Amino acid sequence: MKFFKITFLVFALSFFAFTTMHKYYISVTQIEYVQEKQSVQIISRIFIDDLEELLRVEYDKTITLAEKNEPKSINDYIETYLKEKIKIKINDKEVNISFIGKEYDTDIVKCYMEIQGVKNIQSFEISNQVLFDFFNNQQNIIKTKINSKEKSVIQTIDKNDTVLKFN
Repeated sequence: MKFFKITFLVFALSFFAFTTMHKYYISVTQIEYVQEKQSVQIISRIFIDDLEELLRVEYDKTITLAEKNEPKSINDYIETYLKEKIKIKINDKEVNISFIGKEYDTDIVKCYMEIQGVKNIQSFEISNQVLFDFFNNQQNIIKTKINSKEKSVIQTIDKNDTVLKFN
């Protein structure tokens, strides 16, 4: 019973640490290579308030995310921003990332992207500079599952480029 109480307390504190008044600037990007579809599927999770603040400064000061009837321009702004800030090379060749869309989950926006036509991956280079131009202490966690191998890295403003080998 004591273990349950401690586990619950840790979970509760973790939950409250990531509510709207968070002091940590973190995004998490999951990348999975689906070989049978020749597709790299990407989900970036970003705090809504951080992204909203950035979009207001960069594009339109009236933007409010997570509204029912958002203007289409919000998706356009997010797509433009993510394409500027996330760069990927597969096997030493820069690839085009397609923005699929987004959805909201409590205080997180999930941004869905895809790279199509990927026959194999021996090396995967990523630079994820999302929110680095806005928060000096931003950290972007990248989790990959490529060729049945899982690897994770943390990118910071000083270390924002990672090459992963999958030979």
